[in-house]
Amino acid sequence: MKRVYLVPNMITAFSLACGLFVIFKVNMIEPGSGDYEVILTSTLLLLVAAIADFMDGAIARAFHAESEFGFMFDSLADAVSFGVAPSVLFLKSLSLEQGTLLSFGAATGAMVYSLCGVLRLVRFNVITKESKGKPEEVAAQKKNFTGLPIPAAAAAAVSANLFFLSPILPDLFRINSVTRAIVLTCVMLLIGYFMVSRWKFPSLKLLHFRVPSFHLAFLTVIVAIFVLYGILHYFSIVLAVLSWTYIVVAMLLSLIRLIAGKKSKTLEDFEPEPDEFEDM
Repeated sequence: MKRVYLVPNMITAFSLACGLFVIFKVNMIEPGSGDYEVILTSTLLLLVAAIADFMDGAIARAFHAESEFGFMFDSLADAVSFGVAPSVLFLKSLSLEQGTLLSFGAATGAMVYSLCGVLRLVRFNVITKESKGKPEEVAAQKKNFTGLPIPAAAAAAVSANLFFLSPILPDLFRINSVTRAIVLTCVMLLIGYFMVSRWKFPSLKLLHFRVPSFHLAFLTVIVAIFVLYGILHYFSIVLAVLSWTYIVVAMLLSLIRLIAGKKSKTLEDFEPEPDEFEDM
C-alpha cells in the first residue's frame, strides 16, 4: 500500500516543483523584464502543474490511496503553484517605479489574489472534512464549487497577463503600460473576490451531454480542431477565452438562479450559499 500512496504524492510534488520553478526563475529577472516569451513559458509550466494537480487526485481515488497527508500536501502545493506564482508573474511583467500609487495598487492586487487563494483552499478543506459521512453534501460538492477553484483562478490571471503582452494585441488595439497595469490590477482583485465569494461554479467532471454518441464525437472532433489550431497560432487568445468563458458562464447561471428566485426549481444547484456570518 505504501507504494500506491507514493504515486499521487510524487505527482503532487511535481506540480509543486513546477510552481516553485516559475517563482524562482521569474524572481531572477528584473521587474518589468517579464516579456511575452517569459510569461508564455511560465504559463505552460503552470498548465502542466494544473494537469498534474488533476491527475494526483484522480489516481488517489482510483487506487483508494487517499490520505490525510496527501490531502494537506495537495492544498499546500496548490497555494504555491496557483496562489503565489500568478501574483509573481503579474508583478514581474510590470515596469513600475517603486513608491508610486500605481505600484502600491499593483502590489495590493497581487497580495489580495494570493490571500484569497489561500482562504479559498482553507474553506474547501474545512467543507470537505465536515461533509465526510454525509452523502448528500458530498454529492452536492461534486456538482459544483463554492467560489472559483484556485486552478481556474490561476488560468484566468495568467491568461489575462499573457493576452496583454501578446504580439497579436497591437493588431487589435493599443494599450499603454499604465493602462495595462490598472486593468490587470483590477483583474487580480476581481479574481480574488470570485475565489472567496459564495457564488457557485460548475464542476467540469460531471458534464453530461444528452446527444447521440455519433453527433457528440463529430462535435468533439470539430471543436478539438479549432482549439488545437488556436493553441498553435493564437495561444494567448484561446487560453483567455477558455478560462474566462468558464467564469462568465458560471456567473450567468448564478444570476439566472437569483432572478428565478428561491421558490423556483430553475438551476437550484447554483443558489449562492448564505454568508457564514448572517446568523451571528
